[in-house]
Amino acid sequence: MANATTPIWQQRIASANQQRQQANQWRRRRTLASAQAIEVEQDGRTLLNFCSNDYLGLANQAGEDLAKAALQWGLGSGASHLVCGHSSVHDELEQALAAHTGYPRALLFSTGFMANLGCINALTQRGDLILQDKLNHASLIDGALLSRADFQRYRHLDYDQLQRQLEQRKQEMALVVSDSIFSMDGDLADVARLSQLCQQQNAMLMIDDAHGLGVLGQHGAGVRDHFDLSAAELPLYIGTLGKALGGFGAFAAGDEATMDYLVQFARPYIYTTALPPAVAAAMLANLERMKNDQLRLQLHDSIRYFRQRASELGLNLMASDSPIQPLMVGPETDTLAISAALEADGIWVTAIRPPTVPEGSSRLRITLTAAHQSQHIDRLLVALDRHVPAEQRL
Repeated sequence: MANATTPIWQQRIASANQQRQQANQWRRRRTLASAQAIEVEQDGRTLLNFCSNDYLGLANQAGEDLAKAALQWGLGSGASHLVCGHSSVHDELEQALAAHTGYPRALLFSTGFMANLGCINALTQRGDLILQDKLNHASLIDGALLSRADFQRYRHLDYDQLQRQLEQRKQEMALVVSDSIFSMDGDLADVARLSQLCQQQNAMLMIDDAHGLGVLGQHGAGVRDHFDLSAAELPLYIGTLGKALGGFGAFAAGDEATMDYLVQFARPYIYTTALPPAVAAAMLANLERMKNDQLRLQLHDSIRYFRQRASELGLNLMASDSPIQPLMVGPETDTLAISAALEADGIWVTAIRPPTVPEGSSRLRITLTAAHQSQHIDRLLVALDRHVPAEQRL
């Protein structure tokens, strides 16, 4: 029975907040007083940053490009792409992204979340079937939940289960959706196997390569190139500009007909103000920087070095060859305690807890970048060795 003096919505909000706090799952923002970099200023302290998705260290490289472009283009785009907000620099960026990822055409979205919502909802309708990896990003899950299609999930990387779901389906149209590199586990989907299954079962494949673009493939071309697939074998590719590219925005890539279709039917594209043109110009500059293979070599060398040293210390790293190196802890309280101890040592590593990850699998999400040097990694390892208790090790 609702309390007569307190509106029901306030009771619901207060109860949910209290439950989240009591479960040690309360999220809070941290305010930086410096640009994104290896060392950041937060609450008057300098912290060594192992939280960022800026995998190639490009987030702070295009400031002059952005400033120069702002003098030409100003700040806002003025409207959506379909009204008067689509500029020549947007067009140039779309063409460059399509060429880099190996597709006939690309389409800019304001965010990766919007790209995933827009593509899934445009491509499916009532009576269709969406199949997704159980550990897909929230934007992919929400895209399916908000669609009118039937929605099933398969166990993480369990392609035998996916095959059975495809073979047993009653729906004619099926869309299979997966992350490439999974954001909280750091492991890589077998996109070649997914492509083969989809071709055999007459299903469409959509891959969100948010954490793979710039990291995987020749010159950072992404997961399609990594698995040597043709554009037809991976018909819908989603990339972000906010991780290895160091900026903001996202895009979908595919054939001409699919991109035309999204322009007509993807509501988060149609009804949203276009990305600021100056940002698009800065992204073009960072796209050229991203092609520098030396950055990727440095990144992968750091990943190998960190994993080798962490193994010697018995740290319980999850299986990942990506910049995302999760250190499994388990209980939320223990994870928070280790994160706080690291921060006291001047090292920032985020504690990831439910509901972002399953119950009992809280972890430290360590992310490495091309800008990290061996001395940075050594400092992290010394601190982890100091603060991770024996019972949390292998």
